[in-house]
Amino acid sequence: MTSVRQVQVTFDCASPRAVAEFWKATLGYVDPPYPPDPDDAWAACQDPTGVGPRLYFQRVPETKVAKNRVHLDVRVVTGLTGAERLAALEAEASRLEALGARRGTLLPADEENESCQNMYDVEGNEFCLD
Repeated sequence: MTSVRQVQVTFDCASPRAVAEFWKATLGYVDPPYPPDPDDAWAACQDPTGVGPRLYFQRVPETKVAKNRVHLDVRVVTGLTGAERLAALEAEASRLEALGARRGTLLPADEENESCQNMYDVEGNEFCLD
């Protein structure tokens, strides 16, 4: 049997430190125990409890041109339904907008799924509030 492996999620971006700061504030993550890159070629942040994956941000020369094939779901309303879920999604979306995020489409509940809010981080990377 194979042991569980750690996962790091890597973001290509123009300004690694700015994107890392956004995700630290969004997830409650912290800087790793080594100094940041002074040239802003990369940045990282990690879950202070060690449970969540490490996030790594690397500067690339090209701009984002298409929808992400992989995105993060930020699980902020797990277990909530109906109006209570919508209110919690609204509150978290507003908090993240103050950090530089933009809202996408609010996907309403249907017979199979609860509501979720599509969002974009400070460089336009898609993520969902779920």
